[in-house]
Amino acid sequence: MASSSGNSAGSTQIQNSGSEGDLQVVMDQRKRKRMLSNRESARRSRLRKQKHLNDLMEQVAQLRKENNHILTTMSVTTQHFLNVEAENSVLRAQMGELSQRLQSLNDILSYMNTNNGGFVETEDILGTYSDGFMNNSWNLMYLNQPIMASAADMFQY
Repeated sequence: MASSSGNSAGSTQIQNSGSEGDLQVVMDQRKRKRMLSNRESARRSRLRKQKHLNDLMEQVAQLRKENNHILTTMSVTTQHFLNVEAENSVLRAQMGELSQRLQSLNDILSYMNTNNGGFVETEDILGTYSDGFMNNSWNLMYLNQPIMASAADMFQY
């Protein structure tokens, strides 16, 4: 009995050591499988990260291109605005000058109407009836001409 009990314990030890060996092999296989899976997952993660970086770089390039286009358009529009603003300024000055001339002419007509009994023909004002336009004593249009001078001309005297 003692020997059969010893044999039985010995065979269990052999079986246990065999089972532990098989268990170790299985665990090593699982460990290697997990390592390979982790490596593949890390590789996929790096690829995703690289693709995302490439997409962002493309987006940056596209946004820079759009920004340059907008800046160019804005520069052209600003230049156009400045040109229109300068033209408006010239037109406003001309309008003021013409308004002053019209007011002066209206004042002359009013003065002539009050001095001639309230009746003056247009032809008399222009001088076409008697003396001609250049010899007309009422021809005061030259008084309404603009005086052009530069800063250098102002300080000569």
